[in-house]
Amino acid sequence: MPKKNAKAQKSNELDGAEFFAAINLIEKEKGIPKAYMLEKITQALVSAYKRDHEGAGDNVTVEADEEAGTVRMFVKKDVVEEVDNPCTEMSLQMAREKLPHAQLGDVIRIEVRTRDFGRIAAQTARQVIIQGMREAERGMIYDEFSSKEHEILTGVVTRVDPRSGAVSLRIGSGSEATQGFLGPGEQVKGEAYLEGMRLRVYVVEVRRSTKGPQVLISRTHPGLVKRLFELEVPEIYDGTVEVKSIAREAGSRTKIAVWSGDENVDPIGACVGPGGARVNNIVEELHGEKVDIIKYSEDPAQYIAAALSPADVLSVDLLPDGKACRVVVPDDQLSLAIGKEGQNARLAAKLTNYKIDIKPASDPGELPEAEDDGLVVVDDETEDAALEE
Repeated sequence: MPKKNAKAQKSNELDGAEFFAAINLIEKEKGIPKAYMLEKITQALVSAYKRDHEGAGDNVTVEADEEAGTVRMFVKKDVVEEVDNPCTEMSLQMAREKLPHAQLGDVIRIEVRTRDFGRIAAQTARQVIIQGMREAERGMIYDEFSSKEHEILTGVVTRVDPRSGAVSLRIGSGSEATQGFLGPGEQVKGEAYLEGMRLRVYVVEVRRSTKGPQVLISRTHPGLVKRLFELEVPEIYDGTVEVKSIAREAGSRTKIAVWSGDENVDPIGACVGPGGARVNNIVEELHGEKVDIIKYSEDPAQYIAAALSPADVLSVDLLPDGKACRVVVPDDQLSLAIGKEGQNARLAAKLTNYKIDIKPASDPGELPEAEDDGLVVVDDETEDAALEE
């Protein structure tokens, strides 16, 4: 009997041992911090009490003591002559039943029995706890993936929308997995995506959403090529070789400009690798996309000439505006310099950030004439108008 009475005295408490064991298990298996869960559960218990006691305010507190193995709720009430709000006030007579020496104006702290919660209140508490766990998991997943923006991840295709063509990928594993979204505009033309296939993708952005983190991914982004080179070329990964610029038309061709401050390192050779192994691995990952590796130069003329590879360049003349140039190539190299549908010239312009006008050696045309300082070019009509003013 004494043991039964002792147990009955603790009936106004949650089963502390089981409670903290569950919290510790959640922290271990899901990685959700114990302090976070205790905060959410405390809020849940307070919300449950307020739901069942409409007049309750900030006078409700919960104390969780892991060492003692207890979780207890208390409500503070003012001792008054006339009770207007039973949730925040109590009469002197009732107060003295709890505390014989109570006086008017005192604040009495009364322990609330958790078993006294109504069914609806208990459900509310449970929902808040579950929601807190979900939010914590989503927050942890968001933190995990937001740190991987602009990186390459491998995902498994889980769904291909038959109407829009959008592809969903499962990225990660276990409780830390989330869905990646590969929109039609981020897909390489000609690539087929089938459910179950593994795919390397570039993480463009990670957004928060009500359903958890939304990972926006791409197969067309130039960053994908850069990261692939970092994975394949140790000299790029350790900084010996630097990627200066990338121009890409996904699925067809990419130009990448590389440079090294170490005179003993050939940046192009490092990227190509022994027998072309390194660049071939990248081309294979890109499903046959051609990759031109260009040596970057601080000299714009040299850089532009290299960017038009594989065409030979006779001369590069920079125009006065500083971001345009005229390039002269042998007549038999003109179509090669321009490329199919203008692709080679277009990629070279994007790579160097110069507007490139390609001319054959037989008809190079004339360069615009500038004043001695090379900064201003005016025609006769503009000059006459200026003099009249």
